[in-house]
Amino acid sequence: MPTLPVLSDRPPPVFRDRREAGRALAALLEHYRGDETVVVLGLARGGVPVAWEIAAALAAPLDVLVVRALRAPGRPELVIGALAPDGRVVVNDDMVRGLRLTAEQVRTAARDAAAELPRDRATCRGDRAPAALAGRTVIVVDDGSSTGATLFAAIDAVRAAEPAHLVVAVPAAPESTCREVRGLADDMVCATMPSPFLAVDAAFWDFTQVGAEEVRQLLAAPTTGAPAPPDPVAALRRAAVPAPAGVPPGDVLDELVGDARFVLVGESSHGTHEFYAARAAITRRLLTEHGFDAVAVEADWPDAYRVDRFVRGAGADRTPDEALRGFERFPAWMWRNTVVRDFVGWLRRHNDGHRPAGFYGLDLYSMHRSMRRVIDYLDRVDPAAAERARRRYACLDRAGEDDGQAYGYGAAFGAGESCQAEVLRQLADLQRNAAAHDGDAGFDAVRNAWTVRAAESYYRAMFGDRVSSWNLRDEHMADTLDALAEYLGHDGAPARIVVWAHNSHVGDARATEMAADGELSLGQLVRERHGKDCRSIGFGTCHGTVTAASRWGGDSERKTVRTALPSSYEELLHDTGHESFLIRTDSAADALRQPRLERAIGVVYQPETERHSHYFHSRLADRFDAFIHVDRTTALTPLPPAGR
Repeated sequence: MPTLPVLSDRPPPVFRDRREAGRALAALLEHYRGDETVVVLGLARGGVPVAWEIAAALAAPLDVLVVRALRAPGRPELVIGALAPDGRVVVNDDMVRGLRLTAEQVRTAARDAAAELPRDRATCRGDRAPAALAGRTVIVVDDGSSTGATLFAAIDAVRAAEPAHLVVAVPAAPESTCREVRGLADDMVCATMPSPFLAVDAAFWDFTQVGAEEVRQLLAAPTTGAPAPPDPVAALRRAAVPAPAGVPPGDVLDELVGDARFVLVGESSHGTHEFYAARAAITRRLLTEHGFDAVAVEADWPDAYRVDRFVRGAGADRTPDEALRGFERFPAWMWRNTVVRDFVGWLRRHNDGHRPAGFYGLDLYSMHRSMRRVIDYLDRVDPAAAERARRRYACLDRAGEDDGQAYGYGAAFGAGESCQAEVLRQLADLQRNAAAHDGDAGFDAVRNAWTVRAAESYYRAMFGDRVSSWNLRDEHMADTLDALAEYLGHDGAPARIVVWAHNSHVGDARATEMAADGELSLGQLVRERHGKDCRSIGFGTCHGTVTAASRWGGDSERKTVRTALPSSYEELLHDTGHESFLIRTDSAADALRQPRLERAIGVVYQPETERHSHYFHSRLADRFDAFIHVDRTTALTPLPPAGR
């Protein structure tokens, strides 16, 4: 029985240390390279290692800005404001009110900071004269910000020197702080905006305190006149393997796959024709040349099982269109489209002359449909057990037909009873007696019972934190995949399976900023469980069109995909000048291991909020074994709704 992941109180961070965070920010600021007016200011002391990496990448001079935090009386971990080098005091009014501090307490905190400021300045700067800022482009850098108080004081101090352009850059800060700072600076770069934001140090593996000697050494290390950092675009051009229309050469694919039992093939949207068509072509080769046994997709078990019956020559459906009519739940176009229809037709013909390959669903949204499948099966083989199942599942039916959200809301907020115990009893009962009902029908019933169990947990969790429900879903997909591999195995060996799912599931979540929230993924779980028996392939694009909705449950639309954001992986791959190619991520690891933005479009696409709703930071080299970039893509063509 699968268990929920144990999420620590301190989830995995994004950056290894301040130096790596600086390199990530440098990539986001690279458009300032070549501007001879740029000067980089690192806030003492933690901001200086970050700032040095930026200054070196931009070949710009580096200086230190000493800003002293104002600490709350008796609570030194709480910053209530900051003191700028020129004596300006910036106070966080919300913090002061929340802590009910008096004016005298605030003044005392300011006096304490003022007493330490000259010593800090002397130990960090020594005899070094401050850089001239008037008329220059000044980039102010810290190692993170919680409330923004220190940055506000720094901005005030720098503004007084009359720079031509003021930029603020931090590796991690809450979205609200980034918005506030953006209103005061000419440009604001927040590399990550974790939600919830725990603390600055939560963004780093190593957040060792920076000493004055390290600051002095960094200030003495040259940054101006430094050669440009290695060109990642050149490295990617050298590693790129042409893949017309997203399909790599057969020998390249053969070498990549090797003896792997699981090949996870992604997509960066649920509505892009080229991703679906290339994935189908890759899968055809794996089935015909490598003897893979099945395709497992990000779809509900009952709907995909209907397709499985068709491709194996069973069931009542006569055509691929009929077999796909089970996909009625939003977003129907995700599986009811011309590419999947053509692949299903091919798979049926392939199975006529080869060992049959199946088509299965991994997802868990089908709570009520799976309940009906369990009961229908038991009606045929054990009517008494069917009556027990009806009584147990009746608890879920009270929420309304196919309304898992209503059940989850009631169970989570006390408006209805939790059905967890009844669902578990039914699953245990069915599994105990499964041996008496071998074959595909019995396996189908057990997997549907598992789906009901997972869906019940999912809908209860979805009204809590987002991560718990996401993790439940991906754990269920991984468990279903393992069950399929065991059931479909032959000659004493587990089956070989191709997986179709979004990049968000296929990629390793440990290589993304979502890991900082405790989020895991199917790709991560398969890697952890099966090691070298797994390969993952991601897909991406720079621009084009996509089939997506404007809101959950909305109609499908043909939407324009905006050109990739600066400093994203999509822009980096676009800059190679190649239209369609595959990269083995280990062949360009340095270029693909720096944290960069990666785009993810699901079934809903909102271009107007794209940076916040569709981008996240990742390390592509650690996320996938290979990545296929198709520079310009086109929208998937949905099939007409069933019945038309």
